[in-house]
Amino acid sequence: MKKYILPTVSVLCIVVGFIIGNAVSNKVNAQHFYIQNGQLMMAPSSKTDQMLQLMQRSYVDSLNIDSITDVVLDDLVKQLDPHSSYIPKKDIELVNSELSGSFSGIGVQFTIQNDTVNIVAVISGGPSEHVGVLAGDKIVMVNDSVFTGKGTTNERVMHTLRGPKGTEVKLGVMRTGTPEILNFTIVRGDIPVHSVDASFIIEPKGSKAKIGFIRVNKFGETTYKEFINALAELRSQGASEFIVDLRENSGGYLDQAVKMANEFLQAGDLIVYSEGRAYPRYEARANGAGRFKDVPLVVLIDNFSASASEIFAGAMQDNDRATIIGRRSFGKGLVQQQFPFADGSAVRLTVARYYTPSGRCIQKHYTLGDTESYQRDLEERFDHGEFYSADSIHFADSTTYRTKKGRIVYGGGGIMPDIFVGRDTTQNSPYFNIVSNRAYTYQFAYRYADSHRKQLAKYTKWQDLEKHLLDANWLPEFVKFCQDKGVEPNQAELAKSRKMLVRIVNAYIVRDIMGDAGFFPLFERDDDITIRAIEQLTK
Repeated sequence: MKKYILPTVSVLCIVVGFIIGNAVSNKVNAQHFYIQNGQLMMAPSSKTDQMLQLMQRSYVDSLNIDSITDVVLDDLVKQLDPHSSYIPKKDIELVNSELSGSFSGIGVQFTIQNDTVNIVAVISGGPSEHVGVLAGDKIVMVNDSVFTGKGTTNERVMHTLRGPKGTEVKLGVMRTGTPEILNFTIVRGDIPVHSVDASFIIEPKGSKAKIGFIRVNKFGETTYKEFINALAELRSQGASEFIVDLRENSGGYLDQAVKMANEFLQAGDLIVYSEGRAYPRYEARANGAGRFKDVPLVVLIDNFSASASEIFAGAMQDNDRATIIGRRSFGKGLVQQQFPFADGSAVRLTVARYYTPSGRCIQKHYTLGDTESYQRDLEERFDHGEFYSADSIHFADSTTYRTKKGRIVYGGGGIMPDIFVGRDTTQNSPYFNIVSNRAYTYQFAYRYADSHRKQLAKYTKWQDLEKHLLDANWLPEFVKFCQDKGVEPNQAELAKSRKMLVRIVNAYIVRDIMGDAGFFPLFERDDDITIRAIEQLTK
């Protein structure tokens, strides 16, 4: 018996050993082990990781591998579509706060003029208001260091003034009429981020209807809540028809656009669907609980309306629920998902495409890794004349899609409005183009508001303030302001553009004094696209 047991055990050991050895061998091959200084080492999972580890271990000088990794990952993601992006740890809070309901800061709105931070508004109830900072103040010192000069950018200002709640920042400001620098110590607090710029009633001449106008600047965490509150408030003021302005709205959270669309659609109406290679099909449909399913509706879009804006506009158009007015939208039909890394950085990776109810993907053409050409698209649209004429618009996708009622629509390049309104050039002139392109209209408006702030602040209605500004006849002062900057007046060109110039500068002055609540009613009153929307609703 012993004669057979020993060989049998030996064979079993060999077989088991072979199985284990084969498994280990596969594991070793899969994970790329290597020998270093007589020790078995497991190689990183990719060539990129191997290179970074090799640099850290063997390079002649010490390296900051974290910063190098940021560069490598940024370059890697740039080889994908134009909307995937890598976000370093230092930028993650700033990037996320753009769509969040609030962030921690000092509570001011600012602009940069002549390399100096100018405070154009102080948020009511915010930290800056509590210590006495005023609109018109100029920030020249931060934490005892000079804060002016060519390095003063929007990003630098936001990185410096924002910070954890409860932390302090010291400001040194210059104030008109006060020769010395004023010092304030401000404790950062929560600052709300608003998505609805303005909501107000329009009462067209010759019509008994009241039109509610709502401008939405982004789709953030609180957009739907702000939007539905604005709708309810306008309805309580008598609004029975609505204009939703999504011009220059670059998008944001998909769920907020879906909730907004749900308010206007019937039960079962498809709002949007999305799918990708590793992303299962997702459909969003109206649940029938919307409170504005039957109100007349117009949606305004332009070349800068993108992403979630196009989802909302596409849902309204494909369901024949609203008239879309304006210019062709941007054409972003890609869905990004944010994936965090252990070090606090993150990557926003495109995981799917979204489609409007008719089945069209509105994503415009792009080439992997060629972000530059993609970013030039709007410039090329302008050169081709499509900002002025619908006949100049060409869609990359010739496939026809049909709305709920059978109307033909196209995909592959944004949402084409039902009513196209091109840019009005009748009041344009070389003089106007120069002073507006160089931002002299904005600079003069801020300077005028700042030097007359005490007098202008007495007005509580934008209509009264506008009347005062028209009576003040500041135009000769503006011409002198531009002349001092090297732009000589041309009387014929000035006469041609006078009405538009006065409207724009007055609106900017009103904004400096009253904020967006005064700016938008004044600015939209004479806006071509808004006028066309009012005409459509009052037919």
